[in-house]
Amino acid sequence: MLPFEYRTPKNLKEVHASLREFGTDAKLISGGTALVIMMKQRLVRPSCLVSLRSVRGLNGIEVKDGGLSIGGLATHREVETSSLVRRRLPVLSETYHHVATIRVRNTASVGGGLAHADPNQDPPPTLIALGATVKATSANGSRVIPLDEFFTDYYETVLNPDEIITEVFVPKLPPNSGSAYLKFLPRTADDYATVSAAAVLTLDKSKKKISDVRIALGSVGTTPIRAKDAEALLRGQPVKPEAFREAAEKAKEAVDPVTDFRGSAGYKKEMAGVFVRRALEKALASIRQQAKAKPAPKPTKKAAKKRRKR
Repeated sequence: MLPFEYRTPKNLKEVHASLREFGTDAKLISGGTALVIMMKQRLVRPSCLVSLRSVRGLNGIEVKDGGLSIGGLATHREVETSSLVRRRLPVLSETYHHVATIRVRNTASVGGGLAHADPNQDPPPTLIALGATVKATSANGSRVIPLDEFFTDYYETVLNPDEIITEVFVPKLPPNSGSAYLKFLPRTADDYATVSAAAVLTLDKSKKKISDVRIALGSVGTTPIRAKDAEALLRGQPVKPEAFREAAEKAKEAVDPVTDFRGSAGYKKEMAGVFVRRALEKALASIRQQAKAKPAPKPTKKAAKKRRKR
């Protein structure tokens, strides 16, 4: 690596002061699992690294407005193993479990991973499908950005150089909702996906029609992709296998993969359709599983009297 200065601020005010001092020559580092590799390859040459390790209060996971608030410095492993996440949004815990190896998950931060903007990462499709937002904070204040508007190009986001991801917020799912994340791995379990797909499905009260749906894909474009046309095709439709197949075909039109050692562009496009259909089917299965797992309602006093008389 080239020589650089290393700052260890204790709070956001000190972080912003360092960023203001060094400008675009400064880089934020939390886990560093991606940044250090890029520095070794001299793809990134900062004159100053501003460590976020000592900044307190940005790694919590808690309930907020019915949803989940995840601090930008929470590690992937903390999200994966959080009992709160597992209870309220098991698909998120499952998604973070798929990231690389346990050594990486113990180090990599949630905010750092999103800011890195690698389109092959596991969390973005699930977070987009869940309707997540990020809070970006600078010395001038904060702004909230929907995650499906966050990524702009390969390794690029809407973040300004002086902004830090301080929170990821995932709203509560509506009733009769199910979610799923699937990752196609032709190589090893800790590799990037050839194709990944996430789906969140919400049914109406009768559970016979689709009232809402969100579909997102990874590893099939320069950014994670939300398949909005496929979603539009499903809304208001009866819950039928044909509807899922049509939506899967429509999702293929949204992707723009490249040929690499994980597969040809044509192959990835076909697999995108396959995995969108499977993710929708899995999300539907989770709704039905939840219905079976619900405890029977307590009998009313009137019903209890009738039983006693019998």
